[in-house]
Amino acid sequence: MIKTETPTLNLSNLVNGEKGIITKVLGHGAFRKRISEMGFVKGKTVTVIKNAPLQDPIEYKIMGSHVSLRRSEANMIEVIVPLDSVINEKTNYNGTFLTDSTNEIIEKQLKTINVALVGNPNSGKTTLFNFATGKHERVGNYGGVTVDTKEAHFDQGGYRLNVTDLPGTYSISEYSPEELYVRKHISENKPDIVVNVIDSSNIERNLFLTSQLMDMNIRCVVALNMYDDLERKGDSFNYKELAKIIGIPIVATVASKGMGIKELFNTIIDVYESRNPIARHAHINYGTNIEESISRLKNEIKKNKKLSDSFYPRYTAIKLLEADSAFIDQVASFPDTADILLVAENEINSLEKEYKEKSDTIIADAKYGFIHGVLRETYKHKELNKIQTSQAIDVIMTHKYLGFPIFILFLWLMFQLTFSVGSYPMDWIDSGIGHLSGLIGDILPAGSLHDLIVDGIIGGVGGVIVFLPNILILFFFISLMEDTGYMARAAFIMDKLMHKMGLHGKSFIPLIMGFGCNVPAIMATRTLEIRKDRILTMLIVPLMSCSARLPVYVLLISAFFPTNQGLVLLSIYMIGILLAVIVALVFKKIFFAKEDVPFVMELPPYRIPTLKNTLVHMWDKSLQYLTKMGTVILAASIIIWALGYFPRDIEYSKDYDKEAASINLNSNLTDDVKETHLSQLEIDKEAERLENSYIGQIGHFIVPAIAPLGFDWKIGVSIITGLAAKEIVISSMGVLYQAELSADENTVNLKNKLQEQVFTSGPRIGEKVFNPLVAYGMMLFILIYFPCVAVIAAIKKEANGNWAIFTMFYTTALAWLIAFTVYQVGSLFL
Repeated sequence: MIKTETPTLNLSNLVNGEKGIITKVLGHGAFRKRISEMGFVKGKTVTVIKNAPLQDPIEYKIMGSHVSLRRSEANMIEVIVPLDSVINEKTNYNGTFLTDSTNEIIEKQLKTINVALVGNPNSGKTTLFNFATGKHERVGNYGGVTVDTKEAHFDQGGYRLNVTDLPGTYSISEYSPEELYVRKHISENKPDIVVNVIDSSNIERNLFLTSQLMDMNIRCVVALNMYDDLERKGDSFNYKELAKIIGIPIVATVASKGMGIKELFNTIIDVYESRNPIARHAHINYGTNIEESISRLKNEIKKNKKLSDSFYPRYTAIKLLEADSAFIDQVASFPDTADILLVAENEINSLEKEYKEKSDTIIADAKYGFIHGVLRETYKHKELNKIQTSQAIDVIMTHKYLGFPIFILFLWLMFQLTFSVGSYPMDWIDSGIGHLSGLIGDILPAGSLHDLIVDGIIGGVGGVIVFLPNILILFFFISLMEDTGYMARAAFIMDKLMHKMGLHGKSFIPLIMGFGCNVPAIMATRTLEIRKDRILTMLIVPLMSCSARLPVYVLLISAFFPTNQGLVLLSIYMIGILLAVIVALVFKKIFFAKEDVPFVMELPPYRIPTLKNTLVHMWDKSLQYLTKMGTVILAASIIIWALGYFPRDIEYSKDYDKEAASINLNSNLTDDVKETHLSQLEIDKEAERLENSYIGQIGHFIVPAIAPLGFDWKIGVSIITGLAAKEIVISSMGVLYQAELSADENTVNLKNKLQEQVFTSGPRIGEKVFNPLVAYGMMLFILIYFPCVAVIAAIKKEANGNWAIFTMFYTTALAWLIAFTVYQVGSLFL
């Protein structure tokens, strides 16, 4: 039997004469009631009779009746068109006459539930998503971790649950991209169930979003997350009574431990099937004056069927009374809404005159009044004679004198342990790669394939993968700071200093995220309410040293800074932060002069992170790193090797083979001396060949630009290849410095090669290329110059192409200037 696919469509997609079987009716309130009364219910067959001359409305036949629907209404009804259904039009039967196959399809469609997760930042929403779906998305205890939607599905109780994790947001007003995005997703995608994830340690603030969802008249379930925190404090909360009051089922959960998750999704299924006794639509009473304004405006809205079918009229009235400019623009896009907007304006003026407040403040106060009232009936705080643990810790951690030194101490400890702990597994991997290189080299016969695999692939990729332990340790500590809640304190600590320098304290979160990877840091700027602040922060995020640069630092610091390694690494990161602040100050005065925006940031309670979340985070990052090894860096290593391997017909400056023969015939030399001379001769020959290769020609072409920085042509080539990804700098050096093989050809210790590298041409021929000054200048250049291609793409997406191009040029120019200053000034003293 041949199986055919049966797609789900909207009823408006069907053409004249086509039949469809209804699987889902979207929309809400009066619309759903009216549609159901006309027979448009799940499982019924509907036939398209004809379209009006202007293609709207459309005439349908259902249950023996002919019904006219506007196209916008038909767009709210989902149907399937089963290819194997048999419907006998000659019979008088007007219900559904379906084959077993069609019944299975309908059953599958009816048992598919689309779920959207919404909640405040820090509510544990993404942790819940991860546990329920098995995904490993990033979890952080600060605003802005979920900066885009994440989707997954799983099966439970015979149902397929499609879960979407929406960005964290405090409300669905007009103040930030997250808020507008969440509101748009709920309004346009119309999920079957919205799960509102609430932080049990801050219920009153979290319920504000719940109150807005109540206004929207959508089916909701509340996940009362981190419930163990509430119990640990000794508070009592009759959340089942609260559920009855607000008409939304509430389930206590501890997402980090998986507690209550199964019950939560069983409740979602019950609400979807309309068999939960608590679920109902409850209105918030905003008080006599506001309710009268809502009523008058709602009556006007109901006259516009297209608008009232798209948005619940009461919700529309409330949003208009809040003077939500984004929503007003949306309403204005509907035809014949001028009278509605005029009534709204009159009602706003009336309320503001009565209350002496802005209308959005009036409604927000009424919401909080409702929330305070229901919590007074259901929530009891335990009387405490001492301050909360988080407040006690913050007395020290955010102290005006101690807070900053403690933060610097944490950073120093993180970088010092990155070296001291990471050195052991780093040596193990290094040794393993050396043995692998020797083993493969012995097996393969001499030739191009041998050189490609040993020098190009193993030498290039192996030189980068050795730094994986350092990457993991760095991410481990960043994860700890995020998950414990300390990262938000870091933003709080830095606010005053950054504010004076022209930055917003909240911008510090994306900057710190940049220590891990600049791409999600760029995306995290969406949490900043003002576009100018977002762009300014994007421009300086590349100055934060991402983990991709860490292998370069580890290599150079290990080779040329044997003492105080953690301090040297900390100085690189701190210079990045300092430059970011200075650049922000300059750019703000040039491009973004404006009034300051108040610093508003939640300080979440301190929490003990779970080992599982930390390990998941480390594993995800290791996968990203290893994936890059097998794709971008592997390809780059092969290209760099090929450019250095060809052309093969090099005209050497002298006859190396003749000199080698002369050494072998010299009876005055001992065997050890002969071996030393022959080894050096081989190194000189390979160095000359590499210098005349394609990559050598590229390197020499840019020497005039990099010579003032103390760099040789190989450093220049490594820097160029780093434009794609900063890890490739190490990969390039691993390939380029294969000419400098030590006596033990099995070793891949790039550190020794750098220490021995000398200039092969120019005024400094024969001198050592690297010293601490050159190494430090190179680290600063790698820190500052051209961000990787992925970062440029992220800036282009979040801002525009002009800002992306500007970032490429300003960072490279600044890198050259800083490295030039370090080398030239440093040379006067060292």
